[in-house]
Amino acid sequence: MTVLIAGCGDLGTEAGLRFAGLGHDVIGLRRSPEKLPTEIRGMQADLARGVPVIPADVNIVVVAVAADSSTEEAYRAAYIDGLRNVLDALDRDSVEPERILFVSSTAVYKDSDGAVVDETTPTEPTRFSGKVLVEAENMLFARTQGTNIQPISLRLGGIYGPGRTRLIDQVRSGQAVIPARPRHTNRVHRDDAAAMIVHLTTMDQDPDPVYVGVDDHAAEMGDVMRFLALEMGIPEPPTASEDAHAGPGDKRCSNKRLRGTGFEFAFPTYMEGYRAVLAGRGVRHP
Repeated sequence: MTVLIAGCGDLGTEAGLRFAGLGHDVIGLRRSPEKLPTEIRGMQADLARGVPVIPADVNIVVVAVAADSSTEEAYRAAYIDGLRNVLDALDRDSVEPERILFVSSTAVYKDSDGAVVDETTPTEPTRFSGKVLVEAENMLFARTQGTNIQPISLRLGGIYGPGRTRLIDQVRSGQAVIPARPRHTNRVHRDDAAAMIVHLTTMDQDPDPVYVGVDDHAAEMGDVMRFLALEMGIPEPPTASEDAHAGPGDKRCSNKRLRGTGFEFAFPTYMEGYRAVLAGRGVRHP
């Protein structure tokens, strides 16, 4: 089976290595393909700027693009233009893969005051990031309607892991502040996110159009910060004043549908995952 990963950065590379480990031929599209490991056949492509070349024998397409910055322009270039150019390439070259998985985000949901959200929850984002991702998802579903392609949107929570240590760094440096009011955070280790991509695109059963990709525990941010401080043997961060802005979030995402497919986590909660990161286990991909 031939797998094409469009946007083969850190997450895409980890998924690609897992596909290759299963014996699949893996092609990675990125602006700097020379950085990819030998297990992945690199092809140069700037997905935000042009329509790539896609081999005729591709069975699975994974679109794992990422924005260059946290601006609406960068998000649209990556997620709208990037996805459209991949779909245009498939149309132009008459390539019809069995499945296309688009890496989306739980940002498509609005804050819900700690309520549980899942795949059936309406997508009513209030921030541009979520709005752009909803637009991209809708494009994928519309463009594959009436074909034999099975589209999948994988809505990942906040990814952490090797090289993704922002919260650890904030706690260690003393810059972290615990929110005054409880705020839930939905996380997933990079390795589990990559494993989800492989699982959903290769499993025997027909996939649903949407999956929420988070670990088993929607934890309060303060609990995560206190845990990290304890693991590093440093004082826990201070608590913010009541009138301080708590930041985005406070929804509890459910992975029940994903779990129902038989998926198993290597890091079912942030505790196992962050212990692995702090111990230096795992590889950061370029």
